[in-house]
Amino acid sequence: MTSPAFNNERLMKVLLAPVISEKSTQVAEKHEQVAFHVQQDATKQEVKAAVELLFKVQVESVNILNIGGKTKRFGRFIGRRNNIRKAYVCLKPGQQIDFQQEVK
Repeated sequence: MTSPAFNNERLMKVLLAPVISEKSTQVAEKHEQVAFHVQQDATKQEVKAAVELLFKVQVESVNILNIGGKTKRFGRFIGRRNNIRKAYVCLKPGQQIDFQQEVK
């Protein structure tokens, strides 16, 4: 199966930020996975292509997780936090993404 051609401008905007938390660090060490916040309309194929383009690694699989925003009270007003979409990217054995490397 051939991978569909994606627009490079779109791929640059799909990944919003890496998820840096205690849970994501444990998942990265144990299962060779990396977690990213992605756009709400991003697909698994787009996330895979974006990670391979930006970090020059090989991706084995992608899992997407949608988290609904909580309803919160601010004094007498009721507000709502934004929805979040995460992507857990499983890298092929031997592949690694280092977020602490120095950019030149």
